[in-house]
Amino acid sequence: MSDDKKAGSLQNLPCGAAGVADSAPLRIIIAGGGTGGHIFPAIAIANAIKKLMPEAEILFVGANGKMEMEKVPLAGYKIKGLSIAGFNRSSLIKNIGLPYKLVKSLLQVQQIFRLFKPTAVVGVGGYSSYPVLRFAQARGIKTFIHEANSFAGKSNMLLGKKATQIFVATDGMEKFFPPNKIMVTGNPIRESIAGSTVSREDAVRFFDLDPYKKTIVSIGGSLGAKSINEALAAHLDEFENNNLQLIWQTGKPFLPKAKEAATGKANVWVNDFVMQMEYAYAVADAVISRSGAMSVSELCVAKKAVLFVPYPFAAEDHQTVNAKNLVNKNAGMMIKDSEALNELVPAIIALVKDEAKLETFKRNISKLAITNADEVVAKNIIQSIG
Repeated sequence: MSDDKKAGSLQNLPCGAAGVADSAPLRIIIAGGGTGGHIFPAIAIANAIKKLMPEAEILFVGANGKMEMEKVPLAGYKIKGLSIAGFNRSSLIKNIGLPYKLVKSLLQVQQIFRLFKPTAVVGVGGYSSYPVLRFAQARGIKTFIHEANSFAGKSNMLLGKKATQIFVATDGMEKFFPPNKIMVTGNPIRESIAGSTVSREDAVRFFDLDPYKKTIVSIGGSLGAKSINEALAAHLDEFENNNLQLIWQTGKPFLPKAKEAATGKANVWVNDFVMQMEYAYAVADAVISRSGAMSVSELCVAKKAVLFVPYPFAAEDHQTVNAKNLVNKNAGMMIKDSEALNELVPAIIALVKDEAKLETFKRNISKLAITNADEVVAKNIIQSIG
């Protein structure tokens, strides 16, 4: 791995942080979730902490009913769920129970802390992180925040003033957090992607695809993307007409419609979620994606040609900013969410047929990759606690 692809070095770790048990084991809570953009960086940080200090004990805390309650145990970690919900902006009447849920979640946090006795707490965003870090800060326990986006989440902003250290993906975050607490690290990437050795042949077998056809992968985010899904469903025949195959991650809400649309189409693999994304990236000739911070970071590491469809209602329209940043570097292309229904499928088909553009996008997006943010975050957490 070249030095310019690293956000930092591990050479300055104290001997105890390298796995030598010269003090009591660290007990770390990692809190937050709601989407893959919060969960997968959290798991990457946990894995890096365990790699540097195998005796460390890690407990996740998330929100009952959210995807972290499924994905975290699959990664081999214990998780406790809180009875908490976020503010519902579309239906104010549904917020009546929020005060009760907040009080209940604080009592649950108190019980978790009493039993686990954490040395430190790491927040990765999402409303479930707030009561956990707030409780820790009130008791003088060191807290760390990772903010993946270029526009900070509300929970992270509220917690930032009392945090020990704040890890961010990009510069310019002083408008959200105290400047003296910020460290630019990039976004932690799942080891399964950052260190993937999956070959195209392996991936073809995994998805039962035709090895002689080019493959487009659509990843609308862990919860799906309505505009992308509707565009694919409306023009699904075009993939077969152009001798292409599609791996289609739909999110749970759209899955029934997608399965119906894909019935009888051997060139379409469809599911609500792709847990083994390293296989999807290995076989992808081009990718359709939202442009959230984690999606962009993973695609840079995976070195894939991408057509971005930014989610237009993200805070400060930061997904459009993310996508334009890559487009301006000739490292991807973009169409507006409002234009996806008619323009998405023709655009991705044209891209996958343009070998020169594919190679240019792959080459330029790879230059933006940071592959060791998880190690840098873990190292600094361990050093700060020690």
